[in-house]
Amino acid sequence: MTKKVAIIGAGPAGLTAAYLLGKAHQDVTVFEKDPQYVGGISRTESYKGYHFDIGGHRFFSKSKEVEDFWTEILADELLERPRSSRIFYNKKFFAYPLAAFEALMKLGIFESFLCVMSYLHAKLFPVKDPQNFEDWVTNQFGKRLFNIFFKTYTEKVWGIPCKEISADWAAQRIKGLSLSSAVWNALFKPSGKKSKGDVIKTLIDSFRYPKRGPGMMWEECVVKSKALGVKVEMNTGVHKIERLQTGTWNVYTSTGAILEGFDYVLSSAPMRELIPAVAPSFSAAALHAASQLNYRDFLTVVLICKDQDAFNDNWIYIHEPNVKVGRIQNFKSWSPYMVPDPEMACYGLEYFCFEGDGLWASSNEDLIKLGTKEIDQIGLTKPSAIVDGYVVRQPKAYPVYDHEYKDNLSVIREALKEYKGLYLVGRNGMHKYNNQDHSMMTAMLAAKNIIADKEVYDLWDVNEDAEYHEGGDRGAASGIVGRAVPEKIG
Repeated sequence: MTKKVAIIGAGPAGLTAAYLLGKAHQDVTVFEKDPQYVGGISRTESYKGYHFDIGGHRFFSKSKEVEDFWTEILADELLERPRSSRIFYNKKFFAYPLAAFEALMKLGIFESFLCVMSYLHAKLFPVKDPQNFEDWVTNQFGKRLFNIFFKTYTEKVWGIPCKEISADWAAQRIKGLSLSSAVWNALFKPSGKKSKGDVIKTLIDSFRYPKRGPGMMWEECVVKSKALGVKVEMNTGVHKIERLQTGTWNVYTSTGAILEGFDYVLSSAPMRELIPAVAPSFSAAALHAASQLNYRDFLTVVLICKDQDAFNDNWIYIHEPNVKVGRIQNFKSWSPYMVPDPEMACYGLEYFCFEGDGLWASSNEDLIKLGTKEIDQIGLTKPSAIVDGYVVRQPKAYPVYDHEYKDNLSVIREALKEYKGLYLVGRNGMHKYNNQDHSMMTAMLAAKNIIADKEVYDLWDVNEDAEYHEGGDRGAASGIVGRAVPEKIG
């Protein structure tokens, strides 16, 4: 039986669901508030023929279902790209993941000895039940390496001390990686090809990538979805959704339209914005919990330069406290098709901020001047090589994992049980700092539930590797992932 489905947001989660539901002959409408771009934070913007991402997006997943989806959408337009990244610390560049002998040489014998002693101390006397980022990482790497390679960058990203960041974020983003695993990978890199399930994501050395950036994937997904009958309404935000006594939903849009009779609503909108926009209203406790969810915002200063072979990395983490930039992307290294002129290069300097703060409110001209000064200070290119600049701002780029977030999510998840037909999917929809394959898997399972017209899958049981874990055997029957292992995080 055909179901009428409203999808809020044309990012990876929303468009994955739209395409799969379209293939299943459902009646689907996608509402996207951006007038031009789809893909959300995975979009690709352009300026004078140069293409650039909102951050970098590797197309690598342990989920075959996700990998097959990407192949189905773009096929031969996906490139296989080598992964190259470094850390800039104390005016030196370090390979990342760790190259053991290089790190030893550049840190110096004495500092390296202290790092090893600090690591051994952490292994002998770990912090029991670590609750914050600092303690969790210290247990994995030792206090000294934490201070060198984690503290400065992490506090740039989040704008709060590492002690105030939940250990959940570290466990999710650095899963499986420790000093010993990084050194082992550097010294004894396996010659044979591992299965994707055995690879630590942080250590992968290649990935797929669309020729003209991740937005290309989602632009093509829109084309294919429309061919299946999916309606995609651009420049159309949603400011209210209402569940009627009949069990159907009405959607109120920013254009003044009221669309009626939806059986399901999928939302990837920020949870803090969605919950107060639902009628009948959530409980006071759930509304308060939503209001306490926090986000970190983000802007990219794009510098178009003469290509003087300053660096070939995909990206560089900047661990220097005397510059504000946190990470630098080299879009030409992600794909040569991102840059229209082979004599030119295009770099993206990423600044983490809060919407409305000094950085966010700076003029584009001042931000380009700041980026020019700092890339020269780091030594990656000279101001004389820079011919143009551009600025992209991204609000609510990262859901914040502070100490209260888990309790707030628990309150909201319990309240959601009263709103049948409403699914939250994706990074901001579920307030999970995840990769796009996780966002896509939550959407895939939501689509399966809608097609089956029953709750087969609990979307919250998708882990950070886009695997569906539960304590029974439904996952095994589904062909997703079936392991009777409860997921600890998220």
